[in-house]
Amino acid sequence: MATRKTESIKAITPSSGNVFSDLGLANAGERQTKVRLALAINRILERRRLSQTVAAQRLGINQPKISALSNYRLEGFSVERLMHFLNALGRDVEIVIRAKPTSRRPARIIVTAA
Repeated sequence: MATRKTESIKAITPSSGNVFSDLGLANAGERQTKVRLALAINRILERRRLSQTVAAQRLGINQPKISALSNYRLEGFSVERLMHFLNALGRDVEIVIRAKPTSRRPARIIVTAA
């Protein structure tokens, strides 16, 4: 009968809800916001089965920028620009500002696609 190898027990650190923050990257909130907006854009483009060329025309950008967007290379895109892309694709973008609960230390930005 084979013997079991004992596995070392490693500590598990719960996520903060933002992988960029967990990795210690700068501008973690902005990075997460951009990814969520890009995810919403990419899902719309996929559902509509638009080629990169047609998508670029609809959004008023060139095809290489669509490629960067679809591969989540978002350095060249501002949050505002991504929101304008959603508008161009027929989506409303709603920003809600409210007080944070006192039980949570840092305030945060949340992007939810409906």
